[in-house]
Amino acid sequence: MQATLYIIGVGPGDPDLLTIKALNVLRRCPVIATPKATQNGHSTALSIVQQALPVAETHEKEIMELHFPMKKIQLGQEPDPEVLQAWQYAAGKIFAILSQGRDVAFPTLGDPAIYSTGYYLYATILEMHPEVRVQFVPGISAMSSCSATTHTPICLGDDMLAVIPATFSDNRLRQILETFDTIVLMKVHRVMDHLISLLNDLNLLDKAALVERVGMEDERVIGDLSVLAGQTGQVHYFSTIIVRKK
Repeated sequence: MQATLYIIGVGPGDPDLLTIKALNVLRRCPVIATPKATQNGHSTALSIVQQALPVAETHEKEIMELHFPMKKIQLGQEPDPEVLQAWQYAAGKIFAILSQGRDVAFPTLGDPAIYSTGYYLYATILEMHPEVRVQFVPGISAMSSCSATTHTPICLGDDMLAVIPATFSDNRLRQILETFDTIVLMKVHRVMDHLISLLNDLNLLDKAALVERVGMEDERVIGDLSVLAGQTGQVHYFSTIIVRKK
């Protein structure tokens, strides 16, 4: 099989942040298979691509939106059956196109290496068809874009950095906040009240900033997280908190 699956990071939202390599691969691939969070929704990754490529180019391509349910994944544990079925369905659809000798681009938000659907697809399709050729194209991560927006370095000198989902239900989050110099908190939207309380307890509330929908037209930067108290569920899914102690 000569066709290749390209898993491409398209950045957090601003189409100007697509890399030249990402654009070149997207232009070259005849098929774009793109993830979406809900069955009846639209792909955010695809919307970024369509802003960066001329409309005629995207209309000339075959576009396939694939549903990837947004459910919690814990490594070492069997994923939810709905999630597993979605991965296998997507892998099967993409393999069918690759079998025709056509390359497939799979754009994913941010960088594929960081909490990305792309690696779940990669593992699934290789398990089903080990002969498939896959290449990754790195992208600008949300935390890098948040750093640029807030003029806050992620780490300097001998700083220790932790990048974690904020949904831990045990004491690990407190321990990490106490131990590391910079902490990037992902997936914060459902646990804002808990985070605000914890950061306040650790005297870190004034060291934290939240960026919502970074790089998009309705980007929002909040330097005082206390104003979000009682708004759990109202903060957008595309939100990141940077806690920098120094």
